[in-house]
Amino acid sequence: MKYLLSLLLAAFLLNSCQENTSAEEKVPLVGELEVKTVVEKEEKARPEKMDWVIHGKDTLVSVDAFNKNIWWELKYATKDNFMHRVLYHTTKKVYVQIDVARRLAKSQEYLTGRNKDLHLLVYDGLRPLSVQWEMWNALDSIPVLERGKFVSNPRNGSVHNYGAAVDLTICDAKRKPLDMGAGYDDIRKIAYPSLESEFLATGEITQQQIDNRKMLRRTLKSQGFSNIPTEWWHFNAYPRPIAKSKYEVVQNEIE
Repeated sequence: MKYLLSLLLAAFLLNSCQENTSAEEKVPLVGELEVKTVVEKEEKARPEKMDWVIHGKDTLVSVDAFNKNIWWELKYATKDNFMHRVLYHTTKKVYVQIDVARRLAKSQEYLTGRNKDLHLLVYDGLRPLSVQWEMWNALDSIPVLERGKFVSNPRNGSVHNYGAAVDLTICDAKRKPLDMGAGYDDIRKIAYPSLESEFLATGEITQQQIDNRKMLRRTLKSQGFSNIPTEWWHFNAYPRPIAKSKYEVVQNEIE
């Protein structure tokens, strides 16, 4: 009888050990959980399909890489621009530095949070220096100081040349841009954010048009972008000296 009880006790203990071992195998270690969490977060932050452009040490991505609610319309790949001719021959999408794309995605989130039917509509991002020269030379009838208010002197470089600036507006769900009181690439002073109050006083621009511009500025400034006094559509992710220290200038089309 004692022998039988001993066998039964031994069988019970063996079965308990096997069950405990199986249970332990199903529970990942704390370190494994941490790694899995980090990987899942990285995969979630990475778009399913991203257009990457590697340029030296820099990684440039499509402007909508992290938020498909950002729409784009590459003006310089068409004739619908102040030059009235195609300037981008191989570039077919708007590209920016990867960290700039992340900030734009957050800007779109800010805009969506205020009106789900509104979208950022980006006209230009990365602009090769060679195209900057084309634009600069095409406006040679304008004095250098005045010309620099509209097209950055390529000798100094533009923040666009580093993929750290964007030209954009806001559009509705039907892709219709909001009325900003002046068109994209408009070199008239009515396009100057710095002169809005003066044109409002003369009735040449309406309060609604100014409010639309302010909405664009608030949206971009929410993520640290800064605008310039002469173009309502232009925003820099960084000042030129910082962009120059962080990135490499893109000389020619790279796609």
